[in-house]
Amino acid sequence: MLIIVPVVIFCIFVARHLRHEFSSYNAGYAILVVTIVFTVYVLVLLLLTSVRDPGIVPRNSHPPEEEFRYDTSASMEVGGRQTPSLQFPRTKEVMVNGIPVRVKYCDTCMLYRPPRCSHCSICNNCVERFDHHCPWVGQCIGQRNYRYFFCFVASSTLLCIYVFAISAFYIKVLMDDRQSTVWKAMKESPAAVILMAYGFISLWFVGGLTGFHLYLISSNQTTYENFRYRADNRINVYDRGCLNNFLEVFCTKVKPSKNNFRAFVQEETQRSTTVPIARESEAEDIGDRRMKVEDDMDIGGDLLKISQRHNIEDIEADIRSRGSDVPHHNSSEADSALGSDRRGPAVQPDTWHSSWGRSSGSWEIANEVVRTNSNVTESRSYATPKEAYQ
Repeated sequence: MLIIVPVVIFCIFVARHLRHEFSSYNAGYAILVVTIVFTVYVLVLLLLTSVRDPGIVPRNSHPPEEEFRYDTSASMEVGGRQTPSLQFPRTKEVMVNGIPVRVKYCDTCMLYRPPRCSHCSICNNCVERFDHHCPWVGQCIGQRNYRYFFCFVASSTLLCIYVFAISAFYIKVLMDDRQSTVWKAMKESPAAVILMAYGFISLWFVGGLTGFHLYLISSNQTTYENFRYRADNRINVYDRGCLNNFLEVFCTKVKPSKNNFRAFVQEETQRSTTVPIARESEAEDIGDRRMKVEDDMDIGGDLLKISQRHNIEDIEADIRSRGSDVPHHNSSEADSALGSDRRGPAVQPDTWHSSWGRSSGSWEIANEVVRTNSNVTESRSYATPKEAYQ
């Protein structure tokens, strides 16, 4: 509408009155014809810019398997243990014109972005040679539609200049025909005045945009790169010289789209990535069991000391209560019994241990602890308090 409405007003109120102004070969009709053809050309460029695939990189249905790794530095604490989490390297280095360039991993598209590729937050897609997202055309500007975008902006600039110049010429014609001043001529054709003002204001926008993109093309930059890396003083590895940069944009063949938007959606198939992950999980589970047993042994030792202290106090209290009934020559035997009791009382609270934090989330008996308790119970059977009193 910003293009069509001013052009229609121009054709009706300005170009139509200039048809007979140039008598030779009816040259006045050329003004009307040029306006219509130029407007159609601008609209075609707008259509090509907005409907073409800008260079969308197809998403992956699964992360790249070759980049799997377990990052212990970013591990999560589960059940008091550090569990390594599955991570991807956030960046990779690729060679561009003999210079290493760092590319990033996209969590949304699950791929490493090619050089000069960026993820558009509005379209939610990774676009090759991403320049910017243009709200006026409703589309990202990227590798496959950048030349059409520039031609559209440049043609709009020329159209604004054309409309402004012809409208000013019509005001001049009115002044010569009526032998009047500029103000009287402007009152006779207010439409021409409005078109001049509209063209002048629009020229600042599309003209400034055209000049800016001429600079970007000459230095082989994108708008995104210019805004983001301008303060970093980075070396532009894509600059091939002014002439070659223009040839790259306008004279190279447009790459075919990587997407078939008319294809039917394919059902995703399960891949065999679970096998190596399961093996890693099994190895991790074995390591957790060993750590679990060691923790249980430490806890069992603490409980052993506690129960040992209570058992000795009970035996000593029993000996004192019996008084003279216990022979003095048996005190050594009692001491030996106490010593044996210090070495191995049966510890019942140690038999069950929690394995919470593991995948099963169940309660189980640690085999080493069971064997330890059985040995302790067996050693006590040889010297019980009852035998010590006899």
